[in-house]
Amino acid sequence: MNFKFEKLIIWQKAMDYGEEICLLTKKFPKDELYNLTSQTIRAVDSIALNIAEGSIGQSDREQKKFIGYAIRSLAEVITCLHKALRREYILQQEFDKHYAEGFSLMNMMNSFKNKIN
Repeated sequence: MNFKFEKLIIWQKAMDYGEEICLLTKKFPKDELYNLTSQTIRAVDSIALNIAEGSIGQSDREQKKFIGYAIRSLAEVITCLHKALRREYILQQEFDKHYAEGFSLMNMMNSFKNKIN
């Protein structure tokens, strides 16, 4: 037995991206635990959470709204990655990898949103 959202590739990718970003935040200094680390994890978790919430018995309008929330959460994660790079918590190659994955996920979510009636 599966929930409808579990079959969505964007949800699966958001789940994977969330775990990757969570691992990346372990490199952040301890004094960022309640700031950038926490913010990054909450934002990245919100991506998959909003995709799931929008797909459960919601109207097309509601589903679009929640995908929009997921897209905004992803934009927040990308901003957190920029902060981490500027503060030298992560390397340029780590930033580039996660930025590219985020960009791909953003495109997928936008396409999905546009296909909803």
